[in-house]
Amino acid sequence: MRLALSWLTVLPVRVGSDQVDARAARRAIAFAPFVGLLLGAAATALLLLPLPDLVAGFLVVGFLALATRGMHLDGLADTADGLGCYGPPERALAVMKDGGAGPFAVVALIVVLGAEAAAFPLVGWGAVLLALTAGRAAFVLCCVRGVPAARPEGLGALVAGTQPRWTAVAWWAALAVAGFFVHPWQGPAAVVLAAALVVLLIRHTRKRFGGITGDVLGAACETATLTVLVINSL
Repeated sequence: MRLALSWLTVLPVRVGSDQVDARAARRAIAFAPFVGLLLGAAATALLLLPLPDLVAGFLVVGFLALATRGMHLDGLADTADGLGCYGPPERALAVMKDGGAGPFAVVALIVVLGAEAAAFPLVGWGAVLLALTAGRAAFVLCCVRGVPAARPEGLGALVAGTQPRWTAVAWWAALAVAGFFVHPWQGPAAVVLAAALVVLLIRHTRKRFGGITGDVLGAACETATLTVLVINSL
């Protein structure tokens, strides 16, 4: 859990480099949804402030970007640019590694951040917790056994293929049950649709890049979070 907090938040949780191995990485990814719960609790507190809805929504989006070092948004932007470029996997991975943001990245960020900011104030605290937990549960789906890393180095190489399928099934089944208490049909439907979109993203990036990267994890996180928010805001 310390490694998950160190990786996924700005909390001053120190983990020695000698403690980061394949076993620790596997456990950190399995515990990642708990980090989503913590972020969801903080976001809910912000939404209680007496502010106009859209202002509160953008403050929450900004807070989450700061609280996660913007890693997931960076991954979303890089993945959008990688999927939008022409050429073989090597070229797509080179585009993703480049520090710039292309037009696909800009559009993806505008749409996702704007939609999240608009949706946060429209849903209850349960849906906020569900959305941010589902976003981190997307990491577990991305890292199930059988999904390779696109590069031999980086976060993707460290965590790819570390999760048994039952771990992913257990997390997403638990989220579907929790979704029922958020809303009898919108909650579970949002979870199922989010999982389906993440699986489609994994399949497409596996075909396009040859596997997953740390950027793909970020894109999957934002995809799942936005899906749950939008469905529950209907």
